[in-house]
Amino acid sequence: MRIAPTVLILFTALSIPACAASLDGPIPDEQMINALEQRAAAAPAKDQCFLYAVLVRDMVEVSAQQYQAGDVAKAKSLLQRAQMFTHKLRAALGVNDKKLKDAQILLRRAAFRLNELLHSSDYDDRPLMQQTLAEVNQVQTDAMLQVFKK
Repeated sequence: MRIAPTVLILFTALSIPACAASLDGPIPDEQMINALEQRAAAAPAKDQCFLYAVLVRDMVEVSAQQYQAGDVAKAKSLLQRAQMFTHKLRAALGVNDKKLKDAQILLRRAAFRLNELLHSSDYDDRPLMQQTLAEVNQVQTDAMLQVFKK
């Protein structure tokens, strides 16, 4: 009888990291971002919100990698593109989206990563990061409100 709870606890403890890793998917690169950008532009209106959220999250992740590698110019350019897609994402929020909650979660992850990046960056790079973080937070809040309206 005592073996069943122990096995259950062990199974749960081992399966949580595997599930979390599978949610993130492969590490994005610039080619994946360009392909996703084209896919989002051509997608039906009901799918665009989620695809733009994936795009913003991936752009933030690649930008963080580029900052860590010392390629600040590419990282800044990518953050500026991410800001552009937050505007498109906000416009797509009003459409009946089938993955709105998933988009909201992706935006929350992007905001968390931007916040980490902000605290580890140089002082000169912070204004762009703060502006991008504010826009991602605003879109994430709007998405959350849309989820609660449903």
